Amino acid sequence: MEVSKRAQVLVQALPYIQKYAGETVVVKYGGNAMLNEELKSAVMSDIVLMQLVGINVVLVHGGGPEISTMLNKIGKKSEFKNGLRVTDDETIDIVQMVLAGKVNKSLVQLLENHSGKAIGLCGLDGRMLMAEKIITGDDLGFVGEITEVNPEPIKNVIEKGYVPIIATVAGGYKGEVYNVNADTAAAQIAAKLGAKKLILMTDIRGLLRDKDDESTIISVVNVSEVPSLKREGIISGGMIPKIDCCVEAVRQGVSRAHIIDGRIPHSILIELFSDEGIGTMFY
Repeated sequence: MEVSKRAQVLVQALPYIQKYAGETVVVKYGGNAMLNEELKSAVMSDIVLMQLVGINVVLVHGGGPEISTMLNKIGKKSEFKNGLRVTDDETIDIVQMVLAGKVNKSLVQLLENHSGKAIGLCGLDGRMLMAEKIITGDDLGFVGEITEVNPEPIKNVIEKGYVPIIATVAGGYKGEVYNVNADTAAAQIAAKLGAKKLILMTDIRGLLRDKDDESTIISVVNVSEVPSLKREGIISGGMIPKIDCCVEAVRQGVSRAHIIDGRIPHSILIELFSDEGIGTMFY
């Protein structure tokens, strides 16, 4: 890039940096950006830059592929019903070990290798995430629905100058451990923190008017438009729960929620600090 164009990029970013300094941004980290080494490095660089310009970043993650890999190693087959992992006694032990242990601490180390400062947490710490068993037609075992969020452990970590990296396992009221949806957890954490933005990283460009044509991306959606978009079939399938999370976060006071393509390097910075943005924004 020419020097003059670099300068233009920095000048364009300045008002956004000023706007978000001191604000909280919750990023749900997942998809290919969590598996591809180049993309992982780009995400960590983005977070370090955000932290350096005064943004309070909270990183929320799941780890479905890593859980499936570990289950395969012990000879246990992954089972899903309606898109949710069936989580019996043995599986919830693996979920807790993989998410709150291996994945969480690997992300902490990766961010610190990029000169960031991070502390790993999970929903069990300080009763941050409390949940009850999801009741459906099928018994899913230890799959939980979040009922309470205690933001104090997160705030304490931010106040000390660290990025909280949160694994999405939750505690039950009788000592249970629950596997909870990472998108839902990120949305509820963002609402409880009064975050300026919620960003969900995915493996798609955003909400598409035609699911087979990425050029039909819908850049901006008012949450009041979501029911009609569902009726038209534009919001369907796996996009429904993600968009419902965005809608819920906005209705609970988060200024903007975004679904962005984590396959594009530095997509978080493009969304935050450019006029064009990327993905779909809900307001």
